[in-house]
Amino acid sequence: MDARGDFSEIPILDVSALYGGDDAAIASTAATLRRYLETIGFLYVVGHPIPPADVEAVREASKRFFALPEEQKLALKIDKNFRGYLPFAGSTIVTSSVATVSKPNQSESIFFMHEVEADDPRALADQPLQGPNQWPDEAALDGFRPTIERYVDEMSTLARKMVGAIALSLGLPTDSLDRYFEQPTTFLRLLHYPTQPHEEGLFGSAPHTDYGFITLLAQDNVGGLEVKNKAGDWVPAPPVPDSFVMNVGDILARWSNDQFVSTPHRVINRSGRERYSQPFFFDPSMDETIEALPVCVPSGSQPKYEPVLYGDYLMERIDKNYHYRKKKAAETASS
Repeated sequence: MDARGDFSEIPILDVSALYGGDDAAIASTAATLRRYLETIGFLYVVGHPIPPADVEAVREASKRFFALPEEQKLALKIDKNFRGYLPFAGSTIVTSSVATVSKPNQSESIFFMHEVEADDPRALADQPLQGPNQWPDEAALDGFRPTIERYVDEMSTLARKMVGAIALSLGLPTDSLDRYFEQPTTFLRLLHYPTQPHEEGLFGSAPHTDYGFITLLAQDNVGGLEVKNKAGDWVPAPPVPDSFVMNVGDILARWSNDQFVSTPHRVINRSGRERYSQPFFFDPSMDETIEALPVCVPSGSQPKYEPVLYGDYLMERIDKNYHYRKKKAAETASS
């Protein structure tokens, strides 16, 4: 891990100091975080206070949901606000910058975003991705919603700790990025990857980089996640007990003027077992403008990227990669 992108394993970072008051320990953790984000873009986060039982409860809730009859799942089919059930093979990552992807991902999933009530002004104004989540019937899945909502609260707290650590790692005040996350765009995606056949170009999740700020992923014990290093080798990211896999998304790379690296990754499940994962994506507010942080732009040079409204940036990617969005766009164009 001496050079940027030259790694053969994913490092582990204990973030317990971020929950305490020892400034020196916090600064040391932030410095190590910066090194990992600059050279690899991936790490395992341990030392957080999220109970393993809460992680497992979400996994069990996920298994119960995906075991429902197809018609019950389709009753929650993903809506215009990107909330709900995405059927098997419902996305193809055509915006991938690291591979030419032509075959759909071999997975099914359900999305829960930041909760927006139906009478919220953002929902009433029909702003993109602003509306209520779709929840399974409690009679079918008792306790499902409170399990998910508790987990989202816990993950949001951890994500905010990481936002502060990222700011500190750049020599900025801990709270300097907080205003961008006053109404964060969050996604909890519960994923089910059936075991897949050996077929060229077929993936559980095709090679890609994430769109947003950071991802915090809880894996089961099946494995299948791989991260691409500079040499082009796919490095396994096997399950580590009580950890979350954290990675840089494209908007953080852009924000840092590519000081932090958004590293390609993929999922291949040929284990012979069903794989379940639960990535949590923590992104800026939709109406925030993201431009390179001055501290990341060398003196005398220009930022690599133009400023972008996060909501516009995100919607462009969603509209291109998800089949139901592309179909709707085609219907609108022909009407």
